[in-house]
Amino acid sequence: MCIGIPMLVVAGDECVAQCERHGTISSVSMMLVGPQTPGTYLLTHLGSAIRVLDPDEAQAINNALAGLAEAVEGRSFEALFGDLISREPELPAHLREN
Repeated sequence: MCIGIPMLVVAGDECVAQCERHGTISSVSMMLVGPQTPGTYLLTHLGSAIRVLDPDEAQAINNALAGLAEAVEGRSFEALFGDLISREPELPAHLREN
């Protein structure tokens, strides 16, 4: 399984951006998404930006990753999955009956 990590662009150019996550700055290839302005959230994998994220989606992914870490440590994690716990499961649109 591959896991994408949200990061925040702090500086960069057409090819490489300096991105921050939890106080650490990393160089990220922008070849798949093009240049982005500082303040933009990106989904990254193995040093490459693979998709631009809106702030809410970035926060949901960060919460899910934090929830997994809490679960592994045996701590309470339910609050980090509020978007899933508070709703009924539903099929993706392409699997629903018309």
